[in-house]
Amino acid sequence: MSAAIQFNNVSLSYGVKDDAVEVLKGIDFSVDSEEVVSVVGPSGSGKTSIIMLASGLETASKGSIQINNQEIVGLKESELSEVRRKNIGIVFQSFYLIPNLTAVENVLLSLEANQQYNLEKNAETLLGEFGLSHRLHHLPSELSGGEQQRVAIARALINKPKIILADEPTGNLDTVNSDSMMDLLFDYTKKSQTSLVIVTHDNSIANRCDRIIEIKDGQIV
Repeated sequence: MSAAIQFNNVSLSYGVKDDAVEVLKGIDFSVDSEEVVSVVGPSGSGKTSIIMLASGLETASKGSIQINNQEIVGLKESELSEVRRKNIGIVFQSFYLIPNLTAVENVLLSLEANQQYNLEKNAETLLGEFGLSHRLHHLPSELSGGEQQRVAIARALINKPKIILADEPTGNLDTVNSDSMMDLLFDYTKKSQTSLVIVTHDNSIANRCDRIIEIKDGQIV
């Protein structure tokens, strides 16, 4: 089975020379196609940095990162955007919804950014699958936290990505909404044969994954 994500000797530092802070140190791991992997570890260990690097939103200081066999270290921003468009959906802990746009309009933002138009029906269908068919034209302020995160996940999935990167996706939700959200995400991943990487502090979520990667002090332990 081919690797959807491949990190080889990846390091990430901020600052220069004596003032440099090393966030990740010589990280080696891969995620297979259709594999579900959790990344766990204490706060400040570098978990989120792995998501940022895999998505091309951060640049590695050293090493190689391949997304579906394409090297992304050294790519221009326009090239990284194209890699994300073709391969990756990202779900953050914060919902990052545009406050003056409705649920369906927020989902459509991804399609418009990727120069796909007249696909409102697709967005409505996906939101309906997530139990939001009665909330299509509500603003974020009119939605509960769980509903807002469902919209955010729909926005990440509307382009049918091959890889989903989720950074503490249930961090702002209560237990009931958290369980419901993860059921939705795991079910979608299985149905669409997608790779999923979840950064989480929740052991119950980590234990549902195919594999657990533990990070401590910027290294895999």
